[in-house]
Amino acid sequence: MARIHQMTVPQFERLFPSEDACIAYLVSHRWPDGVHCPRCGSARAFAMQTMAWKWQCYDCAPNSGYRFSHLTGTIFENTNKPLMVWFKVIHLMLTSKKGISALQVQRYMGFGSYKTAHYMCHRVRAGLADERFQRLMGVVEMDEAYIGGKNDNRHADKKDKSHGRGLKKDIVIGAVERKGNVVARVIQRVDSATIKSFVEEAISDKVSMICTDEFPAYGPLKRKYFHRSVNHNKGQYVVGAVHTQTIEGFWSILKRGMVGTFHRASTKYLPLYVAEFEFRYNNRLNDDIFGAAIRAC
Repeated sequence: MARIHQMTVPQFERLFPSEDACIAYLVSHRWPDGVHCPRCGSARAFAMQTMAWKWQCYDCAPNSGYRFSHLTGTIFENTNKPLMVWFKVIHLMLTSKKGISALQVQRYMGFGSYKTAHYMCHRVRAGLADERFQRLMGVVEMDEAYIGGKNDNRHADKKDKSHGRGLKKDIVIGAVERKGNVVARVIQRVDSATIKSFVEEAISDKVSMICTDEFPAYGPLKRKYFHRSVNHNKGQYVVGAVHTQTIEGFWSILKRGMVGTFHRASTKYLPLYVAEFEFRYNNRLNDDIFGAAIRAC
């Protein structure tokens, strides 16, 4: 596997010495073919002579003109932090394989409030969530992971009394194309209907093979797909080309991040954390992972 390329701190500082340099980078990555109106998509946007980094479109507002900037329609819109600060936070998140906590971002960036770091990190994660992914093909592995811990270990005011002393965990289902991308989603339950819905969303009809473990809910996949499984309960982990080692590798990174870096994540925000890990995994061989993140945001 080729070495994963990441910008070092000196490289980052040379590339972004000023706010204008950050703005120029955002504009060139957001509109590589020229500035387009974020409202109507028109390429006939006119740069305003009196205000830098502002454009006006008369196609969607013939009388008054629609005025927009480089931040319009991005995660950076309506924030009081300079773009250079946002870029530094994104760089920190991308260079940390298992993620970086909002508390650590607050310390590193010198924010006066934890809420600022928490807000910025979640905004970035929301931007990294890719809703336009291509469905997986080739040999695809599927599995589910359980994120969370014992209800007994929660603070008294956060205990889920409906579950008594049992486990309260969130479920993440994932599919990975070998030597390709991963798709992961937070789900409410693991049953045949949920799995069927996820497969139809994430996996192509022309997939060569779907590999899973022996969990019975995967059984109905045989009706439509070439499906093979390994029985972990019997000590089967690899049977020829049939295994789930690739998706297990992704779960290992996700779980180590959730346990070692973030320590806990609420059900409400877990999809954002999953999206962050998914983005880093899918761009692990991308020499311009930072540029890909800026385009996504």
